[in-house]
Amino acid sequence: MWMALATTIFTTMVAVASSAASTVTFVFGDSLTEVGNNNYLSYSLARSNYPWYGVDYDGGRATGRFTNGRTIGDIISKKLGIPSPPPYLSLAQNDDALLKGVNYASGGAGILNDTGLYFIQRMSFDDQIQNFNKTREAIKAKIGAEAAAKLCSEAIYFIGLGSNDYVNNYLQPFLADSQQYTYDEFVELLIGTLEGQLKRLYQLGARKMVFHGLGPLGCIPSQRVKSKTGQCLKRVNEWVVEFNSKVQKLIASLNRQLPQAKLSFADTYGDVYDLIQNPTAYGFKVSNTSCCKVDTDIGGLCLPNSKLCPNRKDYVFWDAFHPSDAANAVLADKLFSRLFSPIPSSAPTPTPAPSP
Repeated sequence: MWMALATTIFTTMVAVASSAASTVTFVFGDSLTEVGNNNYLSYSLARSNYPWYGVDYDGGRATGRFTNGRTIGDIISKKLGIPSPPPYLSLAQNDDALLKGVNYASGGAGILNDTGLYFIQRMSFDDQIQNFNKTREAIKAKIGAEAAAKLCSEAIYFIGLGSNDYVNNYLQPFLADSQQYTYDEFVELLIGTLEGQLKRLYQLGARKMVFHGLGPLGCIPSQRVKSKTGQCLKRVNEWVVEFNSKVQKLIASLNRQLPQAKLSFADTYGDVYDLIQNPTAYGFKVSNTSCCKVDTDIGGLCLPNSKLCPNRKDYVFWDAFHPSDAANAVLADKLFSRLFSPIPSSAPTPTPAPSP
């Protein structure tokens, strides 16, 4: 049943890609997909609008992207032949750019509203949905209710959240959620909250939603430093695999419940894990530490006084959390192929999931 459903959804994606010039995308997420919203939050501690961020972006300038160059979303947009959607907070409510897509992603954001509290300001998934509703109302005022409904129903909604709910919430022993909930209770809280949020987006007119699953968080530099041997944290990766599995089941359930819903799950755990475990196969040399050399047990962003690695293309990770531009290019290619390549007439035998 899931393969048949995936075929229908991906066929729709292929059709969208074939008319890329008119594709509208709305992006919801965290620092992996942010393009500058937090620049407009005066008190946010989750910002990257300073060197050395953006050193390999067009013009070599920091834009608020948490990497040395492009995000995966930037690269996907280029492959679709459309501009990367601008940050929501950079646009006026009557801006014509709203009609072409918006990026609501915010560094430090999570599925839960209390995730990332110590960043002071960030836009949670609930906040981002509320901002999308404002966009929807602005579009309706511009082109009328019927045309706005059509635009929203035909747009693609890319959603990537959950990493911070672990890295900047449950995995921090000094925060309340790690004390208040057992892990089983916490993951059920995440899934239950996410279900309500996806239903809310559906009520606001979203139909084609792609949820980007979590990668092996136990292998990012900020987590590996907690291991005495510098290896991936197995328990964290097991939790991520369980979360991804529960989100897939949730999406299958929502597709059955909601008329005309076309939700899909982009599972890139295996791709990211393989890139980290076998970096040389992809042209990289280092995958266990960051180019900025800022790995600490409470994470680490690249700072203006950081000593960069000699060759940024050799490193999978830019800072303690985020992939480099070169790694994003590899992962974007794989994700694009999954989302927008035609489905073969007979589905291949599924390959076993990699070990956490």
